[in-house]
Amino acid sequence: MLSLHLILLGLLLPQQPGGLASVRWLAGCWELRSGNRVVFEMWTPPDGDLMLGASRTTVNGQLSEYEQVRLTWKDNHLLYTATPSSQTEATFTSSEVSDSGFVVDNPTHDFPQRIYYRRRGTDSLIARVEGPGPSGIRGFDFAYRRVTCTAP
Repeated sequence: MLSLHLILLGLLLPQQPGGLASVRWLAGCWELRSGNRVVFEMWTPPDGDLMLGASRTTVNGQLSEYEQVRLTWKDNHLLYTATPSSQTEATFTSSEVSDSGFVVDNPTHDFPQRIYYRRRGTDSLIARVEGPGPSGIRGFDFAYRRVTCTAP
C-alpha cells in the first residue's frame, strides 16, 4: 500500500521498459561484403547501462578504417558516442527508439548528422548515415547480415 501511495505522489516510479533493452537485438556481430570491401561490426549486450560497439573496414584484406561506439541511456534518450579512426569523438542523441530501430542526430556535426539503424528480421539490418552534401542531403546505406562472432 505504501508503494502505491508513493507512486501516486510521484516519489517512486515503476521500472520503465525500453532504454537499452529496446536495442538489445543489435548485440552480436554483423558483416557487410561488397566486392573487395568488408565491414565487420560487433556489439556487446546491454549491461550496466552501456553497449559497446566496434567496426572495422578492410579493402583487399588491408585496414581502411575503424570505429569505436558507446550506446548509453540518459534522460529518456539513447546516446550514440562514436570515435572513428583519425577523427574526434562525436555524440548523437536519439530522436526515435523502438524495438525495430533507432535514429540519432547531431546537427552540429559535419558528417554525418543523422544515423539510422533499422532491424530487418533477426538476421539483417540497415544502417544509414545522412548529412549535408554539395546539393543538399546526401546519405549512404549499409546492409548488414548477422554473422558468428567466433573465428572460423
